Amino acid sequence: MGDLDVFGGGPSWATGLAWIDVLIIFCYFIFIVLLGVKYSKSKDEASYFLAGRGMTWPVIGFSLFAASISSSTLIGQAGDAYSTGIAVFNYNLISVLVMVFFAWFLLPFYIKSKIFTIPEFLEKRFSVHSRYYFSGITIVVNIFLDAAGSLYAAAMVMKLIFPEVSITVLAAVFALIVAAYTIPGGLSAAIRVDLMQGIFLLVGSIVLTVFATVNGGAQYVKELLAEGDLLMKLVRPMSDKSVPWLGMIVGIPILGLFFWGNNQQLVQRVLTAKSIDEGRKGVLLVGFLTMLTLFIIIIPGVMSIDLFPNLPKPDMVYPNMIMQLLPNALIGFMMAAMVAALTSSLSGLLNSVATLFTMDFYSKWVPESSSKQKVVIARIVSLVVLLIAVLWAPQIGRRFGTLLKYYQEMLSIMAPPIVAAFLIGIFWKRANAKGAFAGLMAGMLLGSVNMFFSVKMGTSIFGDMHFLLTVPFYFVWSILVMIVVSLGTEKPKEEKVKGYTWSLAEFKQETLDLREKSLFSSYRFWSLFLILFCVIVLIIFW
Repeated sequence: MGDLDVFGGGPSWATGLAWIDVLIIFCYFIFIVLLGVKYSKSKDEASYFLAGRGMTWPVIGFSLFAASISSSTLIGQAGDAYSTGIAVFNYNLISVLVMVFFAWFLLPFYIKSKIFTIPEFLEKRFSVHSRYYFSGITIVVNIFLDAAGSLYAAAMVMKLIFPEVSITVLAAVFALIVAAYTIPGGLSAAIRVDLMQGIFLLVGSIVLTVFATVNGGAQYVKELLAEGDLLMKLVRPMSDKSVPWLGMIVGIPILGLFFWGNNQQLVQRVLTAKSIDEGRKGVLLVGFLTMLTLFIIIIPGVMSIDLFPNLPKPDMVYPNMIMQLLPNALIGFMMAAMVAALTSSLSGLLNSVATLFTMDFYSKWVPESSSKQKVVIARIVSLVVLLIAVLWAPQIGRRFGTLLKYYQEMLSIMAPPIVAAFLIGIFWKRANAKGAFAGLMAGMLLGSVNMFFSVKMGTSIFGDMHFLLTVPFYFVWSILVMIVVSLGTEKPKEEKVKGYTWSLAEFKQETLDLREKSLFSSYRFWSLFLILFCVIVLIIFW
């Protein structure tokens, strides 16, 4: 490794940002805006919200990957790996298994029902009340948790270059860049930009990993593995502060199912698929790409413990790797790659919130509205969302520790009741509207009580229990209320069950149909291959 500078790492030839880096970043901004504008031809709701429902699996897969590499992933997971080791990869590892479950069992219902929003499925299966609740809470979380988090992360990166500029101003600049192509073109523009950004991000992350590896990172990781250091282990003891082993089993699957199966921002891209098979293969592709994050985001974060031993803030690991390890030109390339991750996430969020508000609320309030009017409303909503997110972004750094902690703790309260409603609705025909809504309210009540105690009393109602271990309490509580209320009230009508619940007979028929196809064209073959990949990684880093 080269001589390290006063900032705690980096070869001596890393001189910071040069004019060539600024030029590359500037050209990148121009490129994504022009690319987005090229596809900004959405005039009707189907093209604006769902890109005409004609996307193929490679586009869906790379778009999902780019959108999923949000601030909590690129910035947060690298920072968490710097603090606690590779245990944070458990979120991705278990989520990949969840993706397989989603592709097999949930995705077909979403695409067949021709929904625009995920909450819309709850109305079809249960009632409009459940739809309003889920849509409303998703809008709030998307604005204050995801959109603001993405802007905060992007601003933190740019603060390395412009330290005198405030977080608010930098967040506003990023908001304008994303708005330039997302608001005019909707998902049709965003998903095509994301395809390019997903590839760009993958290549850039690999480049940075190579530089971290050859500058001493590989030797450090080799030493950790030889010593059996906890930093390089996925399965942690129950006392572990990052991911206790039981949390992997009972907590992460529920959060993962919400993120990949109920999250409008991501699932909306799956709804663009021209067929169920294309959607399934797109999800499996992002599963394989997600497995790579161990090697291109998380392990480089561990390498940074040796490369930058005295960083004051873990969230700055990834930006510091770029600024201190890479030569000029590549710095600009990687800064642009980081922006690719953050802007992709934000563009998806904008379209997600606009779709939720327009289709779940405005269309109900103004049922006679034309397709063109809905697109106009969606664009106005996107502007409002950006404004709120820009104003809230600076609060994240002041009120919370790291981005990942901010994201995880909020999600652990909100997600379980919603996941419970979808699972019980699809796999239990007796579940009815009253039971589902009662369970959602019960889950929200328990979460509100816990938040009150945490804020006012300084402690959770669960004591010092890790938040991953609290997730199943919310989930089981919501499920029990749904079951009891459903059994105590009338059976759901046939139109609320037929076409919206899983059938063993249909599953067996699909199995017979797949036998007539080649092995390599079967989504189930690739699913099993992906599961095997997960098992191998788990064994290696056990």
